[in-house]
Amino acid sequence: MNVLLDTHIFLWHILNDAKLPTAYRLTIQNPSNRVYLSAASVWEAVIKYQMGKLPLPAPPAIYLPLQRDAHGIAALPIDEGAMVHLANLPALHRDPFDRLLVAQALQHGLTIATVDQAVIAYPVSVLPSV
Repeated sequence: MNVLLDTHIFLWHILNDAKLPTAYRLTIQNPSNRVYLSAASVWEAVIKYQMGKLPLPAPPAIYLPLQRDAHGIAALPIDEGAMVHLANLPALHRDPFDRLLVAQALQHGLTIATVDQAVIAYPVSVLPSV
């Protein structure tokens, strides 16, 4: 399975947060799955960190890629191909980072791991949390 982690799922995973559903943890740790973190998630974390809304043990531009690598998660860059999907998304969610994640999932045929109900409302494959 090819899985794209929503930002909060990645953060819960690397910080060993109890909020991470067990099914997600098992999926992320399963070596037969290819798990991705979008550059949009790092971008989102950098902004939230700078605003004082995301406490992390180190600056996210350095810390998150190191954690991504340490957990065997692949980087997913943003390219123009996602914009076609982004332009066609219904206005179900106002968060531009989440909308971009949905567009990337559609572009690359990925299943999103999220508990965000607004993301789940999109016509995209979502990993069950149970």
